[in-house]
Amino acid sequence: MSDLEAIIETGAAAAVEIAASAMAERGHEVHPCPNCGKPMIGAYCAICGQERDTHRRSVWGLIHALMEDIISFDSRVLRTAYALVARPGEIASAFREGRPRRYVPALRLYFFVSLIFFVVLGLSNIAIMQLVVTATPVKIVWIKGEAYVPNPSYDPADPDTHFMPKMMKMSKERAAQPGGHFEYSTKVYFFAPIGAHQSELTPEARAKLGQNNFDVEVKTLGKEDAAKKKRAVEIKSWIERHVYDGLQRLAADPAALNGPLTTWIPRVLFLLVPLYAALLALFYIRQRRKFFYVDHLIFSLSIHSFGFVLLMLAAGAAQIFSGGNVALGTFVVAGLYTLIATRNFYRQSWFWTVLKFVLVSFFYVVFFVLPALGAVIALSFLNV
Repeated sequence: MSDLEAIIETGAAAAVEIAASAMAERGHEVHPCPNCGKPMIGAYCAICGQERDTHRRSVWGLIHALMEDIISFDSRVLRTAYALVARPGEIASAFREGRPRRYVPALRLYFFVSLIFFVVLGLSNIAIMQLVVTATPVKIVWIKGEAYVPNPSYDPADPDTHFMPKMMKMSKERAAQPGGHFEYSTKVYFFAPIGAHQSELTPEARAKLGQNNFDVEVKTLGKEDAAKKKRAVEIKSWIERHVYDGLQRLAADPAALNGPLTTWIPRVLFLLVPLYAALLALFYIRQRRKFFYVDHLIFSLSIHSFGFVLLMLAAGAAQIFSGGNVALGTFVVAGLYTLIATRNFYRQSWFWTVLKFVLVSFFYVVFFVLPALGAVIALSFLNV
């Protein structure tokens, strides 16, 4: 405790004693606080805040106090919900300006909204993502005794892929396998009811999906090549154990990824919140005397809390409109909301607000969100 705080606390205690003495001289009965022992001169103790009336004598008084607490809590929740949705940046501004009592604390709000999001998805039987594995027959072309297949990445109209080879070499052993050959891909569906999309694979394509598609070629039996072969076999075994088994489960159940996703997404998003705050602190470093890191953190929590609200609305809209339109609308609303919230909270000109918003969003999405999303999908796939 600092010297100033000690002086203030001592002065407060002395003021209470003086007030209690004056009340006693006027004939008022003064009782000590049952919690801290200081004189109580009002409905609440001026030192520790203990309430005078604890409703021990009346059941109705206890019920009345409970109803007041519920109504007060409800009004606080309603004010918070309104501020979160209709007043971008207000919750963070209230914290920074020293008036946070009107709203639910930002960290509690974040956990509450994220919990509601996943509970609603679970109760509505909606999957965050479903992957339908599809297969396209591939024709093998034999050229001078070697097997070749079309390169799926080659596109003569695409400047990024037109230089790639049109055909890819396939091992003779794999080309000679019966049952045909297929090129596999996936169709992605967001916020669709579980069971709404089923596998489109034929029995032949599903059987081939589980076969060895990882070729190991060893030209000599030298020690060095033998070590390479051992390493290649280990990699092959890992791929078969994780990747191909995961593909088989997805082929049987396109919603199999949903369970691991609901486990990993909250963890990763909670790590992104302080990273977004760090980016804001970096771009608003010249205002560091006005905005501490905790201010940026509260702002980040409010933005991500609204993100969960928006995802809940998107999940509902996806049941009516096409996924592409819902995704585009979600992206636009999230961008506009964050831009307005940034303007309201940091209160800079629109020029600097838009410029910093674009730069922060670019770095956040490219260097944090997309890698995190890839990690979440990879971890979820390995745990299918």
